[in-house]
Amino acid sequence: MNTAGTIDRPLTHDPQKQAPMKPSTYEPSGSANQDFTTSGAKDSRQNRTREMQLIPEAMARAHMRERLREAERERPAVRLATARRMQRRAERASRRARRALAMAVMQ
Repeated sequence: MNTAGTIDRPLTHDPQKQAPMKPSTYEPSGSANQDFTTSGAKDSRQNRTREMQLIPEAMARAHMRERLREAERERPAVRLATARRMQRRAERASRRARRALAMAVMQ
């Protein structure tokens, strides 16, 4: 199948190997700026591609930093909850021991 690529699915992602844009039949000739160069467009497209490829990586780093900060903020609350839970458990054990001692003394 020898079909040309589309904007969404180009034949190649390398800007150097992509075909140059053809002038539209709807635009009058000479409507574009004369100082526009194809090599400049390829360079800017290449730089933009590199920058865009790095965006997900930067977003992932920012997300991980935010998650670490969130975990650091939650850590004291988790410690406090654990300490309270252990204190309640110790108090229950103390009450059971007192009850058992009282039962032993009464017999």
